[in-house]
Amino acid sequence: MSVPLVEVVRSGFRECVHRGSVALWADGRLSARSVGAVDVPMFPRSSNKPFQALAMLRCGLELSDADLAVACASHSGEPEHLRRVESVLRTHGLGEADLQCPPALPGDEETRHAVLRSGGGPRRLAMNCSGKHAAMLAACVRAGWSTEDYRAPSHPLQVEIRRTIEELTGEPVAATAVDGCGAPLAAFSLTGLVRAFASLVQAPPGTPQRRIADVMRKHPFLVSGTGREDNLMMTAVPGVLSKAGAEGVAAVALPGGRAAAIKIEDGHARARLPVLVGALRELGVAPSEALDALATEPVLGAGSRVGDVRLMPDVFDLAGQLS
Repeated sequence: MSVPLVEVVRSGFRECVHRGSVALWADGRLSARSVGAVDVPMFPRSSNKPFQALAMLRCGLELSDADLAVACASHSGEPEHLRRVESVLRTHGLGEADLQCPPALPGDEETRHAVLRSGGGPRRLAMNCSGKHAAMLAACVRAGWSTEDYRAPSHPLQVEIRRTIEELTGEPVAATAVDGCGAPLAAFSLTGLVRAFASLVQAPPGTPQRRIADVMRKHPFLVSGTGREDNLMMTAVPGVLSKAGAEGVAAVALPGGRAAAIKIEDGHARARLPVLVGALRELGVAPSEALDALATEPVLGAGSRVGDVRLMPDVFDLAGQLS
């Protein structure tokens, strides 16, 4: 079962509690300090993207570091993100019309307003998963596979993605669904997710696994965007690999193989950063001004901060309360 992780305090009064689970990985195994339902299958959503990108590399995809970073991204649709996605498509003789992700406005507020002021509207290119879809199409071109049905679970690319996920997580895919972007989505446990993230940073330099980790850490802006969680986390903590997913999922991994994966039960994104910071501290990351700034989310009243979204005290003392 999940456990209480985060409290929302407004004007000194606890207004809300977010429950969830945290898988901690250290010394090559699941830590006894993990809490909650770490062995129950869940959908990792976009925390899955590094594994999908790895499968594409194994299928023969060749991209620059920057283009590979955006293939792993849940980007904000800012101009540089769109330029990188266009680069992937153009290099492989493809265009925006080949993308099968839904049209969307940019997630970045300033960029979105600029698009609307100019009379623009939703585009497939601006959808936060367009980098992944462009890379999937490019991988199909490289391998000589059809592009019209690249989202089908039976497509050779998706079969290789599933195989790669099962290899990295060390467990069979428990269920397959359609993600928000339309691509197949595999279900597995937080234990599988944290094991897979640790494997990326621990892989030898020069391997495809390590390259995924390295390009994401090299280009945190391309992986997310201005003011976004992954950009903030990878900027605040030197060497950390971070990838958040929808419905309250996120995973981080440190050089040497310590890692954490979280799932907020109610799916609320505001609870992710406080839990991730707490998990990193539990894994031994030293306090810093940059990391401490991510430990709480502000609760506002009339535009002023009147409280905090913060990790509950003694969360990891609940260790042992695993499903």
